[in-house]
Amino acid sequence: MPVRIVTDSVCDLPSEVAKELEITVIPLNVRFGTEVYRDGIDLTTEQFYDRLVHDKTFPVTSVPSPAAFAEAYDRLAGETDEILVITLTSKLSATYEVALQSIGLMKKKCRVEVVDSQWAVMAQGFIVIAAAKAAQAGASLDEVLDITHRNMKRVDIRAAFDTLEYLRRGGRIGAAQALLGSVLKVNPIIMLKDGVVEPAGRTRSRAKAIDHLYNFAMSFSHIEELAVEDAACPDDAELLVERLGSKFPRERIYRSKTTPVIGTHTGPGLLLVAILGDRE
Repeated sequence: MPVRIVTDSVCDLPSEVAKELEITVIPLNVRFGTEVYRDGIDLTTEQFYDRLVHDKTFPVTSVPSPAAFAEAYDRLAGETDEILVITLTSKLSATYEVALQSIGLMKKKCRVEVVDSQWAVMAQGFIVIAAAKAAQAGASLDEVLDITHRNMKRVDIRAAFDTLEYLRRGGRIGAAQALLGSVLKVNPIIMLKDGVVEPAGRTRSRAKAIDHLYNFAMSFSHIEELAVEDAACPDDAELLVERLGSKFPRERIYRSKTTPVIGTHTGPGLLLVAILGDRE
């Protein structure tokens, strides 16, 4: 029986990809006041950003319940005896801890391994995709774990923001706090380093920010997987995809929308590139 792969909604996997590779996605939650929505299920991206901009109530996010993970584990235990769970970075969320603790709630017997990817968005997504492809090809859990840990060192992201205010409000800004103090209109660029948000630069215009993301992608000598994601700025995303298509097969570029949980902490206008590849 093949290894089954579980992840969380912050990986931003397109739904058709998750379905094709039989990846179980556990949603985090977004709450507006007393209204709770499952990430990517109960609220569309368009509905979310409309509320984010116009609603007087600022949304907050929460991790899945232990029962959500345990129920998924028990269901999959009827199909396999090996499960790998890959979560977003534990530096930004308690999802990893919940996924780990949920093993103790299982009613069925099954080996479950939980990995903190140290990433989020499609960087996490590429780690998950590679694990799922290996599992479908017949790799054992230990083999899939080895592939996962190797790919954690081969992914990277750069993200351009209109504002860091949403990161600041959500307490996820980390060392990128240093970019807040400029009196000039800038487009901050951030990255994840060891699972934490870090500054990667600043540009004076949106066009220059797109240049930065393009040049980041071009710094790789070998690109295995590439994704462009946006938060309510599809025109910018298409412009970037068009440019990257001259260097990487356009039909292989994943186009993804950041889910409401990510959008709560980034706001609209986020544009990012995620890559699985090598620089040497």
